Amino acid sequence: MTLDDIIAFTAGLDGVLTLRPAPGDGSPEIAWGDVFFYYAPDGVLPGGQPFATVVTKDYPDDTGSRLDREGAFRVNAAAGKDAVRRHPTEGPDDTVLAHPVYGGWLAVTNPGPRTSDAVRELLRAAHERARSRHERRA
Repeated sequence: MTLDDIIAFTAGLDGVLTLRPAPGDGSPEIAWGDVFFYYAPDGVLPGGQPFATVVTKDYPDDTGSRLDREGAFRVNAAAGKDAVRRHPTEGPDDTVLAHPVYGGWLAVTNPGPRTSDAVRELLRAAHERARSRHERRA
């Protein structure tokens, strides 16, 4: 799966607001190049965290995925604690893992043939969780 495949799939889910921070838009420089997905059926950025992200570089407290490699990226999805318990915390690329920093999140670095279906399912499930949370609050 490419970065564009992930963005197209996730942005195509119902009610998704996709943010792609870039120079000049007022976002912090550290977020430039990353992608954030929110459930926002009204198109207005909600408070709180996104339901999924794609990061394209290491962050100061998150270097284990080695995203400093050319073309490397990691898909992250708010899967819930029950889903996370079923996955390892370390592994190679193209493996579903517990997120290295955020509890309740799963991650896949450089998703490929082994994880493409799992990534789509994780993104669908995270989207559904965000939609349900939005509806409960409304």
